[in-house]
Amino acid sequence: MSDPQFDPDALRLIEALLFASGAPVEEASIADRLPEGADVSALLAELEAHYRPRGVNLAKIAGGWTFRTAADLGQRLKLETTVQRRLSRAAIETLAIVAYHQPVTRAEIEEIRGVQVSKGTIDTLLEADWIMPKGRRETVGRPTTWGTTAAFLHHFGLAGISDLPGMEELKAAGLIGAHSIVSLSETISPVEGLAVENEEAEATAEELEPLIDEEGSAG
Repeated sequence: MSDPQFDPDALRLIEALLFASGAPVEEASIADRLPEGADVSALLAELEAHYRPRGVNLAKIAGGWTFRTAADLGQRLKLETTVQRRLSRAAIETLAIVAYHQPVTRAEIEEIRGVQVSKGTIDTLLEADWIMPKGRRETVGRPTTWGTTAAFLHHFGLAGISDLPGMEELKAAGLIGAHSIVSLSETISPVEGLAVENEEAEATAEELEPLIDEEGSAG
């Protein structure tokens, strides 16, 4: 009998599950579908190595596993021009504060920024699915607290919030001072979506730099 850790059928099942899923799949969810005794980590490592030189790669994103278009093929898959809506500086600064200080209330965001946060700024980030309510602070008025979403992690190619680059990392990379513009794609083809997500993952540090470049937003 073959070793259940490397059962070819288990590998095929994981492969099919990841291809069928529209979002990263956690290891626990994968394990629920496999025979008892299967080493999920080893199976995923084997699949990751198998797909590394291929047109799609297996990657751990937002706490789960998913297939992504190989980074070097992204540009060659573009079929149309992406129309983008730029985030305002207020939205970028607000997102940075939420990312690095979560869970954080609107009043705390305003205290860090030094200016009032408009409802439109919060609405823009909510529409982008980059922030979400995380409960209420047990203080007077019980204000809503905000935090980032799995979609935020997916967009920036992060396995978790702990992977956000710090100020020292950005300085070492020579990225401090370069004010990149963070944009939201409004019109995008399905094929281009596969290509662009890899470009976004590669540009994680560059896009996150302006999010913590403001004084106080890096915590």
